[in-house]
Amino acid sequence: MIDQTNKIPFSKGVWRTMKISTKGRYALRLMLDIAINGAAAPVPLKDAAERQAISVKYLEQIISSLVRAGFVKSIRGPQGGYRLAKTPADYTVGMILRQVEGSMVPVACLEEGSMDCKRQGECVTLRIWKELDQAIRGVLDKYTLEDLTGWQEASGDNYVI
Repeated sequence: MIDQTNKIPFSKGVWRTMKISTKGRYALRLMLDIAINGAAAPVPLKDAAERQAISVKYLEQIISSLVRAGFVKSIRGPQGGYRLAKTPADYTVGMILRQVEGSMVPVACLEEGSMDCKRQGECVTLRIWKELDQAIRGVLDKYTLEDLTGWQEASGDNYVI
């Protein structure tokens, strides 16, 4: 039997844990790296990979998702790299995580476009799941890349999160 402790039903018997994946954490680190280091010139992925101690191959997978979403722009050529498409204040942590992680809702019945649960009218736990969802969104959407860059500058040490 599979241990279902701390796991959330995702769909048709597939379970997922309620954690931010490595991909999500690395996407946030990459966006922050570009925000901090991309003001003067585009950030080569190789340089971000070195600073963050993340493989270039893994960052290539992440950056393609961020480019498709319009979060970053690719600059070609010998002096090329990546730049934010907007200002750091325009990106919330939640936007970035949802782009690479998908929905951050704690239970499937709260998924956008999901079919109504047959038990919704009598489900006393729905209130808890809605409140948890609001709390998660409240934190993730409260902070921007601008906040994170400010925190990094205030910490005064070399940038690696």
